[in-house]
Amino acid sequence: MKPAAFEYHRVFTAAEAVELLGELDEDAKVLAGGQSLAPMMNFRLARPSALVDVNGVRELDYIRRDGDALRIGALTRHRTIETSTDAALHDGFAVLPRAAKHIGHYPIRTRGTMGGSIAHSDPSAEWCLIALLLDAEIVTLGPDGSRVTAAADWFTGFMTTSIEPGEIVTEVRFPRPRGNAALTEYAQRRGDFAICSAAVAYDDVDGVITNPAVVLGGVASEPFRSAELDAVAADRPAESATFRAVARAAAELIDPPSDLHGDASYRRSLAATMIERAFAEATGTGDRP
Repeated sequence: MKPAAFEYHRVFTAAEAVELLGELDEDAKVLAGGQSLAPMMNFRLARPSALVDVNGVRELDYIRRDGDALRIGALTRHRTIETSTDAALHDGFAVLPRAAKHIGHYPIRTRGTMGGSIAHSDPSAEWCLIALLLDAEIVTLGPDGSRVTAAADWFTGFMTTSIEPGEIVTEVRFPRPRGNAALTEYAQRRGDFAICSAAVAYDDVDGVITNPAVVLGGVASEPFRSAELDAVAADRPAESATFRAVARAAAELIDPPSDLHGDASYRRSLAATMIERAFAEATGTGDRP
């Protein structure tokens, strides 16, 4: 199919994008990589009255280290993160380029952007899981200026976020390195959206897990993280018995949906398996993609 008629506007600064969005009606959409929006428009699941193309906003394409924090511009492509050899990225944030390898197919990774994925907020999207896992901050720019939202407050439901009208995502900040971190997922075919995915991170203090985080995708209307589940791993040895305990706890805690890809019982089992694999990879004992 073809999309419904729309106006097309191209901008070259973030401020220009915000100004234009303020002039257009509320149905206007921002076009970055377009890897989610364009197919939805073609199937007429989305019918924006206007598109504001931000691909010319080069100021939003960067990977920078700011002390311990890592800052990634909203227009940074998945492929850029996947292939970067920058020490700023690999020193404590190597989970990002490893996770990028899971995103769609090669053409998608060359066009899609981190900011677009975070804004689209698919509950199976790799960057959404990673943002919640690493306690990221989402930076937006709107009519009232810049605003920072914790990832825990950003995802509010199925493909919905706390972004305000007229705002655009400008940056994703990861506050501190997490050397022991990994993301694993299962899809029927490589490049498909994951049926279930798991991401884990922790600090290792003499072989003991501290500050753990466990995030699941594909089991709820948004990326799933629970303090109760994190607590199961806390202050326990970084070993297979602990990983199995967390996996069992997750299977009991989640209430996943049933669909054509599998029922709730299947997703619980899959989530447990993905958690064990993610912990093994984060510990260095599992295979890395």
